Amino acid sequence: MDTLYLICFGVGLLFAFVSAFFADVFGGHDLPGHVADAHAEGGFAAREMPGFSPLSPTTIAAFITGFGGFGMLFNRLPATSHPAVSATLATLAGFVVAAAVFWVFRKVFRATQSSSEGRVAALIGAEATIITPIPQDGVGEIAYVQGGSRYSAPARGEDGFAIGNGASVKITRIVGAQFYVRAT
Repeated sequence: MDTLYLICFGVGLLFAFVSAFFADVFGGHDLPGHVADAHAEGGFAAREMPGFSPLSPTTIAAFITGFGGFGMLFNRLPATSHPAVSATLATLAGFVVAAAVFWVFRKVFRATQSSSEGRVAALIGAEATIITPIPQDGVGEIAYVQGGSRYSAPARGEDGFAIGNGASVKITRIVGAQFYVRAT
């Protein structure tokens, strides 16, 4: 069993080193035949990309490395040296290592690939400024700040009244791309 564990541990580490070495060191994105934005990390759960799949090459390699490393450890401990016990514990440890790698990478990808675009529902009650006057029963334009960025949007007066340029308003509701505002 030691040989199997050693092979798994070595293959997992070799994969990690080769992946790190060849990832972007040699400009892998410029290789002939490379499809733009095609990454192996998409795995089998790519429906929610950008993201990180539980069956990506990285998590599979983490399982193999964890299985091999913990297998060698459990095979040498007197209480767990029986092949069935060490293989069972090594398999469980491999899943724990793969799950930990999956969790860490998923957190990193979600944080780094999240959108800077604001959430529309959070704008209800927010203050805005009229930048193009809203005529009676007509459409003007507002400017508002969300998440440190300034945005503009078409707006109507909530009660159908005209609102002049530079007036402060509150966003009361949003229907499609149309913002409804009320003077403050």
